[in-house]
Amino acid sequence: MKNKENISSGVTHNTLAVGTFVKGDVKAEEDFRIDGRLEGSIECSGRVIIGQQAEVTGNIECEDCDLYGRVDGNIILNGTVKLKSSSHLTGEIVAKYVEIEIGAFFAGSCKMIN
Repeated sequence: MKNKENISSGVTHNTLAVGTFVKGDVKAEEDFRIDGRLEGSIECSGRVIIGQQAEVTGNIECEDCDLYGRVDGNIILNGTVKLKSSSHLTGEIVAKYVEIEIGAFFAGSCKMIN
């Protein structure tokens, strides 16, 4: 039987909370969730989640991205980008897979990669 102290999900992530504003570039090795405002680029080795109230002005480079909020910039990734019904994206998408829900706003171009 394992002690509770030794049990870990192994999942770590970073968060930019609602009401927080950051101006500058962000680099993260783990998943990153944004619910506040960011003016700058994001470079992340994991998944990036842009919450419903989030606003990002800048490019995003990551493995996967779930977009619920607003991004004015390009999204470049190796995996899947999901534009949820509440999302608003102005920019270019470069991805392996793209999912766009009904109601999502997308103004830009999309390039699919192998």
